[in-house]
Amino acid sequence: MSDSFSAELWQGVTGVYAAIVAHPFLTGLADGSLPRDAFAFYVAQDAIYLHGYAQALAAVASRAPTPGQTEMFARHAADAIAVEKTLHGSLLADLGIDPVAAGQAEPAPTNLAYVSYLLAATSTGSYAEGVGAVLPCYWIYWEVGKELVRRGSSDPRYQRWIDTYGGEEFGDVVQAVIDVTDELGPGLGAAERDRVHRHFRATSRYEWMFWDMGYRKETWPV
Repeated sequence: MSDSFSAELWQGVTGVYAAIVAHPFLTGLADGSLPRDAFAFYVAQDAIYLHGYAQALAAVASRAPTPGQTEMFARHAADAIAVEKTLHGSLLADLGIDPVAAGQAEPAPTNLAYVSYLLAATSTGSYAEGVGAVLPCYWIYWEVGKELVRRGSSDPRYQRWIDTYGGEEFGDVVQAVIDVTDELGPGLGAAERDRVHRHFRATSRYEWMFWDMGYRKETWPV
């Protein structure tokens, strides 16, 4: 693992990940202090994000060099839409938010920027660049989920969200993408390898920004 391409990528964002797990949004999920309206705002924005993320995954699937990898990313794109419809639909109802109104919500600035970056990277970059851009959303959510499972939550709605991303089934999905990343590493030239690093680092930072957006209930300034 220490010599793998994925480990090399992760090493470049250890500070970002440390900042994520220390963010008050996540510490608040664990100790129950996160305001309900901040969580509701996050859930509604995440539903918007997942639709764009599914489009990015579909773009990666379209560039995959093998049928197996095409099928995997296409399936993950479909799964992202399924999560949007099921988990978020029920969570929104539990939080007293009209799913129809949530579906008409405008993406917050950070949300729009993150999705736009993903779509640009996956549609104009190489297959490896696309994998590097989408990987942090998989990997960071898995790591965060495991950490929050360890901490637990006093709020059952927060615990339900935690169980979704900290479970073994999601871990298997993430590991498959990490394995693809490691297969790509040895075949990359220096310039493309650097671009993958830059995409991985940028979207890891967007992950921190997304939590922060939810905590602040970010709106457009004008």
